[in-house]
Amino acid sequence: MTLEIKTSNLQPIRQTYAYIERRFGAKPATRYQEVSFDIQASTNFHYRPLWKPDKTLNDKTHTALQMQDWYAFKDPRQFYYGAYVQHRARLQDTAESHYAFFEKRQLVNNLSDEVKQKIIQCLLPFRYVEQTANLHMMSGSAYGYGTVITQACIFAAMDRLGMAQYISRIGLILDGNTGESLQQAKHAWLNDETWQPLRKLCEQSLTEQDWFKLYILQNLLIDSMLQELVFGQLDEWLVENGGRDIAILTEFMKDCLTDLAKWSDSVLKTAISESEDNKTLIQSWITELLPQVKQAFSAWAQTALTDSGIDSGLNKISERSKKTGNILLDLAA
Repeated sequence: MTLEIKTSNLQPIRQTYAYIERRFGAKPATRYQEVSFDIQASTNFHYRPLWKPDKTLNDKTHTALQMQDWYAFKDPRQFYYGAYVQHRARLQDTAESHYAFFEKRQLVNNLSDEVKQKIIQCLLPFRYVEQTANLHMMSGSAYGYGTVITQACIFAAMDRLGMAQYISRIGLILDGNTGESLQQAKHAWLNDETWQPLRKLCEQSLTEQDWFKLYILQNLLIDSMLQELVFGQLDEWLVENGGRDIAILTEFMKDCLTDLAKWSDSVLKTAISESEDNKTLIQSWITELLPQVKQAFSAWAQTALTDSGIDSGLNKISERSKKTGNILLDLAA
């Protein structure tokens, strides 16, 4: 008796889901495409939002920006829930090892009282800025249109929450988990003249109804200042004054901001290239918001840094604006 083994090739009836096939054609789709494109409900809503009865659920008019296809905002990182969680888990594992190393080696003892006070007064209150950033991105997730942008916004919102928590942990490390440092930081945020312009900017921004305008405020303007001033020049000051070890505690924030900039630059470039009207609108938003951001960070920089150093933050904003849409800014305004 002999056995003859044969193989047969089975051709699948369909390469992917019908809604994906309509957009990308009859070919195998990536997991990102399957869970991101054309899955947001667009018809047959049961009710209008009670808090905004003039809008429908998933309404395109929550922003003045116009797009022919809101799914054009493809995430270059191709983050869907699974990919995002895996990527951030690796970042968090690294961050946790850094914090554990800092505490195990008791590196806080190497910090002078001047450096500790600098961190408390000039770094820890940024946890409130990050909490505001969390709400800004939650607005994009709640009122944006198209899953490719709304899911990326909720991922960014969780990043900002994580950054706020890690900044808080720096305070707890400084005072041995008593919370005294965080109380001092809260007092500075509420009462110190250094922080009031930035606090004003954060509180007033939470009344803004246009989610894409908030997107620009946070991801282009505020984040550029954070990268250049807080996690750039302030970090250099700490290095020069015996606080070099703090850099391993802020590495998570730097990595997240770099990653978020890669995504947000792509979104801005897509929005601006869509139409001349979009470019004009975004230009007007930046022109309106930039002086507010400049004033807010100037007050902080005059106290936190040897010199104001605000120019490097403004140059970063100008560089990104030109790169994403050839938008030229008047930095002297």
